[in-house]
Amino acid sequence: MSFDSSKHIVDYGDTVLLYIGYDNMLPVVIEEGKTHQTKFGAVKHDELVGKQFGTRFQCPRGWIYILRPTPELWTLSLPHRTQILYTTDISMVVFQLDLKPGSIVAEAGTGSGSLSHAILRTIAPTGHLHTFEFHKERSEKARQEFHQHGHAECVTVTHRDVCGDGFQLDHIVDAVFLDLPKPWECITSAKKAIKKQGGRLCSFSPCIEQVQRTCEELSAQNFTDIVTMECLARHFNLQYAKLQNVSFEPNKTCLETKASEVETESEPPVKKSSVISSNKDKVGDSDVHQFTSAVPAINMPGHTGFLTFATLTYH
Repeated sequence: MSFDSSKHIVDYGDTVLLYIGYDNMLPVVIEEGKTHQTKFGAVKHDELVGKQFGTRFQCPRGWIYILRPTPELWTLSLPHRTQILYTTDISMVVFQLDLKPGSIVAEAGTGSGSLSHAILRTIAPTGHLHTFEFHKERSEKARQEFHQHGHAECVTVTHRDVCGDGFQLDHIVDAVFLDLPKPWECITSAKKAIKKQGGRLCSFSPCIEQVQRTCEELSAQNFTDIVTMECLARHFNLQYAKLQNVSFEPNKTCLETKASEVETESEPPVKKSSVISSNKDKVGDSDVHQFTSAVPAINMPGHTGFLTFATLTYH
């Protein structure tokens, strides 16, 4: 049950993350007598038992960190059975669906369980997640992982195609999340699953044509506050730029002119020119001043998908 935030010591059966280096984390289930090979040498599971999470462990040719998995770290290191949602989208989903401890959520489909782990942490300890996966082997694997990570009591994994057979839930959930090729086909079933006092719905789609059809069906089913957004992380590079001063007065820069005006108005005089000159470089006969700027990175992250949110009031 290593996903429990109150757990500090590694024990048999725990899932731990071996931090081997930048962008290199390996999920490992601790088993008695087992050895795991890394680029720094062999890691014996028995030697990890009893150590605290966050400990630096010495290997024959280097060292690694033993990390306790969190939903964010699990997203970065989980075995991919499908394409997954990452933390940028996940954080918006959890916020917009207004999830909190005690919330009941329906999710279709489960996939690799990236979003599922974040939902389970948010709704614990009294909430419940009903997650549906049409692929039988993926649903079985997800069920095993949830049990291994200590979430067995908070999640129900169902092997079902909700587009054809529906959720089969009768007004019990606070929120619904859809990650399906044709989400508009199960809006009616999702509406029936939401509590009579209302709730929220989110649909994740990579194509705008899917979004259009979903929005049309949501409107037809009397959902309101329909909003579609795209979450992209944009990185900025910090650079130092030099700008030459321009002045129409002979032998005097703009900043020097302004500084002299300030001196005449202040009592006693303040030497503003000395402060300005500290950020000034002399290049030939021109005065150049340096300032800090932020510019977008040349390589921008690509498109992930569109998140469509809607509200269902009392029905």
